[in-house]
Amino acid sequence: MLTVILPDGSRKQFENSVSPYDVAAGIGPGLAKAAVLAEVDGQQVDLHAPLPKNGEVRLRLLTKKDPKTLAVMRHSAAHVMAQAVMRLYDGVQLAFGPTTATGFYYDFALPHALSEDDFPRIEAEMQKIVKADERFERLEVSRDEAIKLCQELGQEFKVEHIETGLADEKSLSFYRQGEFIDLCRGKHIPSTGHIGSAFKLLSVAGAYWKGDASRQQLQRVYATAFFDKKELDAHLEQLAEAKRRDHRVLGKQLELFTISQTVGSGLILWLPRGAIVRQTLEDYIKTQLRTRGYEAVYTPHIGRVELYQISGHFPYYSDSQFPPIEFKDGERFLLKPMNCPHHIMIYQAKPRSYRDLPVRLAEFGTVYRFEQSGELSGMTRVRGFTQDDAHIFCTEEQVAGEFRNCLEMTQTVLAALGMNDYRVRLGFRDPNSDKYVGDNSVWDRAEAAIKSVCESMNLPATIELGEAAFYGPKADFVITDCIGREWQLGTVQLDYNLPSKQRFGLEYIGADNHPHQLVMIHRAPLGSLERFIGVLIEHFAGAFPLWLAPEQVRVLTVSEKSDAYGREVEQRLAAAGLRVTGDYRGAKLNAKIRDGQVQLIPYMFVVGEKDRENGTVSVRDRLDGDLGPMPLDAAIAKLRAEIDAKTVRQVAARQPAAQPDRNTQNEY
Repeated sequence: MLTVILPDGSRKQFENSVSPYDVAAGIGPGLAKAAVLAEVDGQQVDLHAPLPKNGEVRLRLLTKKDPKTLAVMRHSAAHVMAQAVMRLYDGVQLAFGPTTATGFYYDFALPHALSEDDFPRIEAEMQKIVKADERFERLEVSRDEAIKLCQELGQEFKVEHIETGLADEKSLSFYRQGEFIDLCRGKHIPSTGHIGSAFKLLSVAGAYWKGDASRQQLQRVYATAFFDKKELDAHLEQLAEAKRRDHRVLGKQLELFTISQTVGSGLILWLPRGAIVRQTLEDYIKTQLRTRGYEAVYTPHIGRVELYQISGHFPYYSDSQFPPIEFKDGERFLLKPMNCPHHIMIYQAKPRSYRDLPVRLAEFGTVYRFEQSGELSGMTRVRGFTQDDAHIFCTEEQVAGEFRNCLEMTQTVLAALGMNDYRVRLGFRDPNSDKYVGDNSVWDRAEAAIKSVCESMNLPATIELGEAAFYGPKADFVITDCIGREWQLGTVQLDYNLPSKQRFGLEYIGADNHPHQLVMIHRAPLGSLERFIGVLIEHFAGAFPLWLAPEQVRVLTVSEKSDAYGREVEQRLAAAGLRVTGDYRGAKLNAKIRDGQVQLIPYMFVVGEKDRENGTVSVRDRLDGDLGPMPLDAAIAKLRAEIDAKTVRQVAARQPAAQPDRNTQNEY
């Protein structure tokens, strides 16, 4: 006999085989109609999956209102999209169709080149499938049967994946709706009718089979779906706003950066205006570092392979590293994938006493990762990037204080940019994974330490298993920008493993005159300067706060008669430390003002003959418009005060939250 325990503690007993749907129907027809998924002892299952015949299970029935069901519905919508494509076009080969944080996609190989012109036709066919309310039926078969079935279906990618990627699986599952059948782990909603009409195809892009650029090129169709039409509309509005803020477009318009295919994909060329933004951020970080006891260091862009073998970065990160450079004498070097092994060598350059600790080493260090070409995206996903990196070498007793100081510094930096909407994600190890190095007892100690620090600071922190670095747990700052998107930026990581005897054997001489192993903290408030500034461009839509703007004020002359006074004003502003230019063209004043607005200049000082006589300037604020005439000294003081306070005045309306795409692979 089976006993089902419901969330309210009530129990129901069944002598015959039942599914979660049967339990829901027994409670009431309304619940049976509303339920779309179930959790059995905390694990998601299909609503029609059979429950055990004997024993006890805890059952939770999930409806469309439960946040967990959205991803499952989107996965089902990916199958519906694939079914529609196969109905409309001949010769379709299916690859993978996972969900993402904001929707789903499916990769296809087919003779027809898909474009957005095809989307209405595909969406119309999807709507027919939804209206037919076809049930999602799960099939369990042996490996041999799975291969035979995929061969009969003519799905070559699926056959290869079963024979290679799933070679250790004894049995496999498929899902069928109507005439469509696909290799899939699941889970799925009960039927296509539950998808509704709130779905939208978004874009089509190139992809490669299994992400390998040497393999067959595919067509990837991105889409999204919601249970509610209003949520879909809000999401589409957010996408439109994100497109308006696209840092790749604004970066070109505002002359901040460029990417040259002659130089190489994923390698940023900072233009003078963008370099000012970067340099201003670096100068601010350097000030913070000096006041917090950090010492600046510099390290080379390459290192011997043996260095990264000791650290574990090679071969652990070999898939994302540039190939080693081998010289005639057999010596091999890597383009630096991480700064930490180099900082460790600086620490080891001389003996250290407990009186020397903590040692805090900081560097704006450039590192290199070989990202696949299809994964590159402007400044936010690159192959060469600079980290505002630092490593702290300390005793175990100093860990809590140093980790806290790192978190506080990150909070200070984010506050200066008006980025106060964030959460802290504690990345802990997944106990079921073998990718982590070090003893479990060391991991337990490290995880407990950073959890305790966050609790003492009242930081909103959530624990996420599997998000740790391979050498230790970490605290990531996940920022929500002004249109509701989440970005993982600053990070603080605790490391007991790289200092261990199995790695670098980092030690200090204690008060007992004996050597002791130290603890290492990795810390980067901004993460990558390229990625961070790319996010900033979109967060501010290119309209940087005054202290960060590449051009802070522009002097506009009413006529040629005012040129001499305009240049005098410009010199006074420059002497006060402001980044200033002058527009002395013979163009009309309105045209000059319009150009300044298009280029998002925070302030414009308009000068005419009356201003020269009175020693004033007419101030135009990018946000508040015409502020009228003001004595020059007072105008300069106003701007200096705003810069010194690092005031962020521009506030954009928040949209419903959404996250950047991160694959949550549901397919085999």
